This record gives sequence, C-alpha cells and structure tokens, in this order.
Amino acid sequence: MTIENYLPDFVLEKAYDVTVESLKQQQIKAVFVDLDNTLIAWNNPDGTPEMRQWLAELQDAGIRVVVVSNNSPKRVQRAVERFGIPFEAHALKPFTFGLKRAMKRFGIQPQEVVMIGDQLMTDIRAAKRAGIRSILVKPLVETDSVKTKFNRWRERRVMKRLAASYGPLKYKRKL
Repeated sequence: MTIENYLPDFVLEKAYDVTVESLKQQQIKAVFVDLDNTLIAWNNPDGTPEMRQWLAELQDAGIRVVVVSNNSPKRVQRAVERFGIPFEAHALKPFTFGLKRAMKRFGIQPQEVVMIGDQLMTDIRAAKRAGIRSILVKPLVETDSVKTKFNRWRERRVMKRLAASYGPLKYKRKL
C-alpha cells in the first residue's frame, strides 16, 4: 500500500467550509460529495440550515453538486430528493465506477471536479484513483453506521502512517 494514495489534497473541518470563491480559484466546476457524515449526518436525513445554504450558494454560482455514495439508490434518493441534487448511488468507492459515471453523465473532466468525503479509505482513495482532487472533512457526527466501523478502524492505521510521513493532518476552515 502506497500511503500517498490516501493523502487528500485538502483537509477541512466540514464540507460547508468549501466556498464558491475557493472553488472558482481552483477552477472547479463541480463538487462530488459523499452523503453520510459528509453532506448530512447518517442519522439525520433532513440536513441542517447551514447545509441547505451551502447547496444553494454553490448552485446559484453554477457549480454542480452531485452526491456520490456507496448506498443504494433508494437510500440516496430518499436523502437528497428534497434538496434537488443529482446523485450516483452504488458508487463502489474506493473504486472509480461512481465517480467516472458522474463525470461522464455531466460532461465533467477530472481537473474540473473535487471529491469531498469523510473517509480516507473510500472517498479519498476513489478520488486519487480517478485523478481528481480531494477534500477530507471530519465526520459530521462521531457515531457511524455499522458498515462504516470497519473502515474507521483501518483509517486510524492509515492516519498514523500519513502522520509519520507528512505530519498530522490539520483540519482547516478554508481551502
């Protein structure tokens, strides 16, 4: 395992810290965002006013937001339909299937998109494999679904290796 394959391009407190201005500076036209514990807390499907404001700002600026999730289409649709954003379910992250489907579907080139997620093992690894930039964020809540707990255990080991090579990841409030 090459540790660089898990190194995010940016590390932020939360997805909502990504601003329209910072995306435009990076020439980003689309944001792919993980669903659970990144866009919304896995146990709060309604999201927050801050999240809805963030989505509105990106959409108003013409920046496409697409949820890319490993969850089933039914689960993702139920979570995002009220927000009016498209999604790619069964993404199979850390593989690139879902990311590539989304790029093809919306005519987006790898250099025009960034993937935001809360997991090194799935979100960041998939972005690296797809050749797109990545932003690691802290999970919105400290608890995880049962399916995620194993990844978190592996992630702690990878974080230690990243810290040994690059220093500890420092979560910031802006790009």
